[in-house]
Amino acid sequence: MIRTLALMILPMAAAAQVQQGPANADFAPAFAEQTRAPALPDTAVTVEVFADGLDSPWGIAPLGNGQFLVTEKPGQMRVIDADGRVSAPVSGLPDVAAQGQGGLLDVAVSPRFAQDRTVFWTYVKSVRGGLVTAAARGRLAADGSLSDVADIFVQDNPARNGRHFGSRIIPMADGTVWITTGDRGAGDSGTLVQDIETTHGKVIRINADGTVPADNPFVGRAGDDQVWSLGHRNMQGAAIGPGGLWTIEHGPRGGDELNQPQAGLNYGWPVVSYGINYRGSDVGAGDPRAPEFEEPVYYWDPVIAPGGMMFYDGPYTDWQGDLLIASLNPGALVRLKLQDGRVVGEERLLTDAGRIRDVEVLDDGAVLLLRDAGDVLRVTPG
Repeated sequence: MIRTLALMILPMAAAAQVQQGPANADFAPAFAEQTRAPALPDTAVTVEVFADGLDSPWGIAPLGNGQFLVTEKPGQMRVIDADGRVSAPVSGLPDVAAQGQGGLLDVAVSPRFAQDRTVFWTYVKSVRGGLVTAAARGRLAADGSLSDVADIFVQDNPARNGRHFGSRIIPMADGTVWITTGDRGAGDSGTLVQDIETTHGKVIRINADGTVPADNPFVGRAGDDQVWSLGHRNMQGAAIGPGGLWTIEHGPRGGDELNQPQAGLNYGWPVVSYGINYRGSDVGAGDPRAPEFEEPVYYWDPVIAPGGMMFYDGPYTDWQGDLLIASLNPGALVRLKLQDGRVVGEERLLTDAGRIRDVEVLDDGAVLLLRDAGDVLRVTPG
């Protein structure tokens, strides 16, 4: 049953006052408003609990008719009905390695789901030598079971730690699929992230059957053919917006980044960062600005620890075209206003809501937020 939830809503400036100072204060941003954009006017919102009783929900996808698929990190996938009722676990999933930050991660549905019933998801897979990020697809039946399940991507170079798996997945109308990966917690070295023969810290672009599109940037040259862009740390957010794919990734201590990854380009980790290492030392050479690497569209210092994100396309005009981002630490819904590809304003909402993991914009203009606490909030602006 949907119920109202009382939350204190603080403006962005109030939230920022309780955070520590910038981690990499010795270096100015590369361009104006690359960070700390002006605060946007506060938005009044209504907050309700749409569904609860979930175990560490991670990703959400609309099925139509008011239903949603939700993943739980320990390894379950469930259907939430329009009235907030949560189903028994969906059957047919492959084995999921729920260790550390890993488990069952993102979920998305085919652009032609009403016709093909195809569902895509990312998860952590145990293979010989350790753990990897993987992506799979299957057909969802009306009885809540999956069939024709098959992996379409399995990361190389397994590691035994349970950190930095990414991962978001976005199937496109042209039959391609975007997948984001993390650096697998490689520490300060991160050698595999800069290695174009591996899939660590990369944006991956494949076809829905796991084959490689012929126009990927490394096809016919050195590099893994699945790779679209490289030099990313831990991308836990991805969305389609103006100009195509946008991603967001965790920095170290400071330096969370919003990027618009382009084919074959390098985004710098772990050679450059606007953050510093957790122990206080510089990342790489220290200066985050280097001509051989792409600058982030925007960065946060201190961090927001980003989760999922989505561009707003609904009837509330003040938010039209804005980017909504889940924040895990300090926890909030972060709204960015963009103009000509640059961030021109930022708002923090629901700053006492705790760790928000994912965002889904509904046709009626409301927004669903997944919380690590185990529930789904329905937020209505205006």
